[in-house]
Amino acid sequence: MAPELAEAFPPGDFLTEELEARHWSQSDFAQILGRPAQFVSEIIAGKKEITRESAAQIGAALGTGPEYWLNLQNSYLLWSQSRNEATRKDLDEVKLRARMNELAPVSLLLKRGILTGQSLTEQKDELIKLFQIEHIEDTPRFLAAARRSNQDEEPTPTQKAWLACARKRAQDLQVSSYDPVGLTELAERLSRLVANPENFSKLPAEFAAVGVRLVYVEAFPGSKLNGASFLLDENAEKPVIALSGRGKRLDVVLFTLLHEVAHVLLGHVTPERLVIDEDSSTEPAELAADEKAGEWQIPGGLPVPPTAVRRGWIESTAQRIGVHSVVVLGRLQRDKALDYRTALAKGAPTVSSHLERWSHSC
Repeated sequence: MAPELAEAFPPGDFLTEELEARHWSQSDFAQILGRPAQFVSEIIAGKKEITRESAAQIGAALGTGPEYWLNLQNSYLLWSQSRNEATRKDLDEVKLRARMNELAPVSLLLKRGILTGQSLTEQKDELIKLFQIEHIEDTPRFLAAARRSNQDEEPTPTQKAWLACARKRAQDLQVSSYDPVGLTELAERLSRLVANPENFSKLPAEFAAVGVRLVYVEAFPGSKLNGASFLLDENAEKPVIALSGRGKRLDVVLFTLLHEVAHVLLGHVTPERLVIDEDSSTEPAELAADEKAGEWQIPGGLPVPPTAVRRGWIESTAQRIGVHSVVVLGRLQRDKALDYRTALAKGAPTVSSHLERWSHSC
């Protein structure tokens, strides 16, 4: 909170003292400045502000710098403004809006319908509820453990809001007791399970059966988030995996999901660490999660591809492994055996509509 300004006095009071010390009348001073007597009278009475031009003239006449008189004028105006009730209310609202936007992109949340309040106070109360804090100035405790995958930095306001929405969705879910063995088995068969893209809609139930809360919150513009994994209520028996759907293509979202599962099973997610995944990272934990996700995504790995990869080879390989052909295509792109702009990717299935069935609203 900004400190309250000390009382300031009109610059005219200081000018009066200077004139008295020199035994000059207001008329004398006006003549020195080459100004009308009314000009000096209005400055002394506080009816006229000292400008840069008049500050320079007064300073030249009294042997002081113009900055001295400008500072006196500005200090008095700022103090007077701080005493004005309407102005103080406006400034308090500016401070509140600034704090709210430190927590979350308010305009975006209003646009998404996550915040619905009409007044600033209503929106503030909704943010407090979303972040589960007592006061708007508080730091959400669960975000204290959040670390971005690319760098040891705090999440952005957009990422904070996305995580808060993901946690809120997770809190609404009822799941079985956490079963890490069951989660491992699910990860091992997941790629084959979604060989039929329709089965993406069933994944929350599959994960709930092994004690994992799986949620979808549509990516916020600029968040750069692929997904996240964390513990609900800092409880090691309550893992949560959240997906943003970024990338949309089946193989991309599947890899993100398996990557988050790997974080959970490899012990990267703790009460002290909430994992946020953006783009590729060289951090050891991220590389380990990538490696594990890759093993699960294509069980047994891919055979060496031919020099010229054709659609027929991709489809026959996918059929042999038991996964969707786009998973094989995606691996080839990831391994740089195929260009990301290849025509073979045309018509690749997306999972956005299936994710939306998980209920993406928060």
